[in-house]
Amino acid sequence: MAEPEEELFCQVCGEELECPEGEPPCHALEGWFTVSCWEGPGEVSQYSFCSLDCLKSWVDGEMPDIPEVFLESFGEGKN
Repeated sequence: MAEPEEELFCQVCGEELECPEGEPPCHALEGWFTVSCWEGPGEVSQYSFCSLDCLKSWVDGEMPDIPEVFLESFGEGKN
């Protein structure tokens, strides 16, 4: 039984990759970045990115903003 084709695309910009049937995705993803995230026991999500810019954009979007009150607590710019 043939394995179903895997959809390969950049998580940020949506660039798609063609992975010929029967070829391992690692060949099509050469030069790309993949992040694995443990979602729970035995559950792993993988995200693929075509460039470091797309990876950085995704990471920046996943990180919470630093609260302004925290930044103000350092007193920068105050005498």
